[in-house]
Amino acid sequence: MPPHPKKSGRRPARNRNRYGPPKRSSKDEEEKAVEVDGEISAVLAGTMFRVKLESGHEVLAHISGKMRKRFIRLVVGDKVKMEMSPYDLTKARIVFRMS
Repeated sequence: MPPHPKKSGRRPARNRNRYGPPKRSSKDEEEKAVEVDGEISAVLAGTMFRVKLESGHEVLAHISGKMRKRFIRLVVGDKVKMEMSPYDLTKARIVFRMS
């Protein structure tokens, strides 16, 4: 009988992130978002805005975190670029102020 190979004292490496849902890349999330342009029609409490789309629909939108961090102010009449989820077309996130 051949001798057993010498074992090291270490355990085999395991996948530490095997529990929970698989990690998504930011590329997948960006592809899912629908970008639309609109104009702010009303300023609501809690950094929420009512935005009128070019198609005539109105959606409820909030400011993205980067815009909050940079203290970008939005007023009625500003043109904005928004990201909308294809699952709920009544809500959006404002990501850019045009004017």
